[in-house]
Amino acid sequence: MAQTSSDQSQEPHNLEQMLDRFVQAERDEKTDQVSLGGILHEVGRRSFAPLLLVPGIITLLPVVGDIPGVPTLMALLVLLVAVQLLFRAHHFWIPEFLLNRSVSKGKLDKAVSWSRRSARFLDKLLKPRLTFLTHGPGIIAVALACIAIALAMPPMEVVPFTANGAGLALTLFGLSLMSHDGLLGAVAFVLTFATLFFVYLGIV
Repeated sequence: MAQTSSDQSQEPHNLEQMLDRFVQAERDEKTDQVSLGGILHEVGRRSFAPLLLVPGIITLLPVVGDIPGVPTLMALLVLLVAVQLLFRAHHFWIPEFLLNRSVSKGKLDKAVSWSRRSARFLDKLLKPRLTFLTHGPGIIAVALACIAIALAMPPMEVVPFTANGAGLALTLFGLSLMSHDGLLGAVAFVLTFATLFFVYLGIV
């Protein structure tokens, strides 16, 4: 059942709550598809952290993230959101053609179910620390790192496992900003550099 508008005004606070929003996204009854727009409607489009988590989680989800073209589409979403953040946007614009991209409700629910145990484990690690990495210049640094990830994601479709590294980095960045956990952000920066390095090795 879809959430009420009052529920939607409350931003999710951890990874498992984000997965709940994925499941609650409204499906098209005729096609049994869930659109990216439906997921973003549940998550909200006013905050950078959830908008990083959506493409990160989608890229990481088994079955869903392996669909050809998905990493590139998620890269476009990340690029659009990160660039708008640098220009201090308060509401992120996303084009209709991207919002209309969809995935089978059955595949999405199955992938979310497989991911819940890992989400619960990761959520237990979250706590505010090294908060200077999650405010002001720290957020700008995260946005720049996400732009680098987004620009490198299309080649990742042909370099094994690197798209998973990118999805994990985006997820960690989103969780870091959401929970003000700068240590998690630092791990995401290291993972970003490592992933980009392996992409470089894979295409040269």
